[in-house]
Amino acid sequence: MAYILNIDTALETASICLSNEGELIGFSENEKQRYQAAWLQHGVHKLLAVAGIQPKDLQAIAVSNGPGSYTGLRIGLSSAKGLCYALNIPLIAINTLDMMAAAAIQNEADLFCPMIDARRMEVYTAVYDNKSARVVEPHALILNEESFIDIPETSTILFFGNGSVKYKTIAKRKNAIFKEVVINAKNLINISYNRFRIKNFDNIAYTQPFYIKEFHSSVR
Repeated sequence: MAYILNIDTALETASICLSNEGELIGFSENEKQRYQAAWLQHGVHKLLAVAGIQPKDLQAIAVSNGPGSYTGLRIGLSSAKGLCYALNIPLIAINTLDMMAAAAIQNEADLFCPMIDARRMEVYTAVYDNKSARVVEPHALILNEESFIDIPETSTILFFGNGSVKYKTIAKRKNAIFKEVVINAKNLINISYNRFRIKNFDNIAYTQPFYIKEFHSSVR
């Protein structure tokens, strides 16, 4: 048995799921972003209870670790770390853009470009091939008509995520596809299980959210 709790609070909708040997056995989500912190711990407790799983049965905690909502990332990672410390199990921190690519890979395209809105005309993005391998590493990008000019226009690119709405209004690129893709904690399952099998874990004490851009607190 390899029970893994998967947590995503990086995007607009928070979600959690329980998997065993890479198979989904329970799922819950919360669409009210401002209540993620209050919902998460109760949601985990209820998810485990419905599945008939005790916390001590968990063998790892996986969490989407950014980029994404600054507040959401801190909520997700702190909760994951707390559970890992309490249960003495490993942490698996997964890039949110990798999770998004996993959600879109079943669509027809040569390349996949998840985009997370970073306000104004900026997005957090990366580019993946049809095997979920990174072609362009995660980075912050200010969108303009010249964006992605280095990628041959013969390649079809699927743009998705809440940041892609902004790019669609200015995109001049041929073979650009825009589509709404459902993204949630279920898309962490295969990644977390593969990481678990090869024991590719993250340091519980030192892992920080992957903001891409430096985070500045308003508290002085």
